[in-house]
Amino acid sequence: MFDIREMRPSDVKAAHEVRLAVRENRLSDPSVVTEQDYHDFMARDTMSWMCEVDGRIAGFVMVDVEKQNLWALFVAPEHEGKGIGRALHERMGAAYFALKQVLRLNTEPNTRASRFYRNAGYTEISVTPDGRELVLQLTA
Repeated sequence: MFDIREMRPSDVKAAHEVRLAVRENRLSDPSVVTEQDYHDFMARDTMSWMCEVDGRIAGFVMVDVEKQNLWALFVAPEHEGKGIGRALHERMGAAYFALKQVLRLNTEPNTRASRFYRNAGYTEISVTPDGRELVLQLTA
């Protein structure tokens, strides 16, 4: 069983560790996203939740309300396939779509993540100019 709650600044270090541990959509340069980036993100018009299993972070989701962008949704490798990503996405969606009608995200093509988002109802609206990422959109 797992528990989802709002993310706090004190959760950033553990969330960043999850981000660096993922198997897909890995950062080619881990220094591109720093713990300070999470704090800066949380200081804006955003919403963030984390999932705990046995008192440890198992996944997190962060959405930028102003930019209508899903900034992060990651699950620790040892917790994949347990419904944590889906539960985090549902919690985020319930709060986000009470405020906005459209949500976008970028993700690598032909990955479990891209399939996850398509199964959640996202549609492809474009590909980034370098062809490395899909731009997906979900509407309320």
